Amino acid sequence: MGKKTPLYDKHVEAGARIVDFGGWDMPLHYGSQKQEHHAVRRDAGVFDVSHMTIVDVAGDGARPFLRRLLANDVARLAESGRALYSCMLNESGGVIDDLIAYYFDETNYRLVVNAATRDKDLAWIRRQAEAFDVRISERAELAMLAVQGPNARERTAPCIDAEWRDAALELKPFYGMHAGSAFVARTGYTGEDGFELVAPAEYAPALWDRLLAAGIAACGLGARDTLRLEAAMNLYGNDMDESVSPLESGLGWTVAWEPGDRDFIGRPALETLREATGKRRFVGLLLEDRGVLRDRQKVLVDGIGEGEITSGGYSPTIGRSIALARLPAGNYEHAQVEVRGKLLRARLVKLPFVRNGQVRIDL
Repeated sequence: MGKKTPLYDKHVEAGARIVDFGGWDMPLHYGSQKQEHHAVRRDAGVFDVSHMTIVDVAGDGARPFLRRLLANDVARLAESGRALYSCMLNESGGVIDDLIAYYFDETNYRLVVNAATRDKDLAWIRRQAEAFDVRISERAELAMLAVQGPNARERTAPCIDAEWRDAALELKPFYGMHAGSAFVARTGYTGEDGFELVAPAEYAPALWDRLLAAGIAACGLGARDTLRLEAAMNLYGNDMDESVSPLESGLGWTVAWEPGDRDFIGRPALETLREATGKRRFVGLLLEDRGVLRDRQKVLVDGIGEGEITSGGYSPTIGRSIALARLPAGNYEHAQVEVRGKLLRARLVKLPFVRNGQVRIDL
């Protein structure tokens, strides 16, 4: 048996298919993964993401510590509640994890890191923090729900205390705010608008019920994965890990190179790779033949070399098979994917595949 979120009993009562995810017993779907996917693209769905790890960083050394720890630069954050997405790198430039950092003031920040990497993340963060005047606090007493979709904020509003409701609805993307004992952020992992709601664990079941009563569909991790794939959002362990840098994972935009004297962990290795020729490409693939693209399938580029799919699957929004792939350097627009001993044609496309409910690629 794995660890359970405060909403586990709710998932069981709803007939969810429970699976292991990073040591947690989590809902894969509640009957139809495809319907849950469409609910988020067309209306609103809610995910239990209480398995994610919330870490508060406080103290006079918080800002310099995070400027050292993260490849993106928290010095860019000047307004309370502003967030940024970043990778946390090892000395060789590989990705230990990807995360969101929220700024409250120069002595108070919040990190949200992945569930499957919790133990190694906390160990790494605490080890790096030893040289700084900071306090690292895991907030395991908090639950987290993600409400996503074009109608997500409108449907969620009545579930936010009236005192904070208008301010929450006025949040700009990638901002968060404290709302009494809760924290509301306009962030997500689906390519749709919405909120991520953090609240004390004891309040989570009642909040879940209120969201469902507001007409928001309960969604599991299966739909969350197809949604993030369509939005070309990386999944740690698939699209990047400690052996791969952000420069070969489509995440070069998350590295803050300026100012040039900021010595973040992994910078020397990344600078060497940045100047190197032959960096692998991180691309989107649209399957042109019949079949299904899956993780770790081999991709062949005629006359150049081979790579592999990092994340692949069927896109319910597009109605075709799509994938993220790491391929050899070079100027080309087509490749072949080895599927059950056959080579199927695939076309390279500009990412994302889907954003805000709209297909962004040519079919």
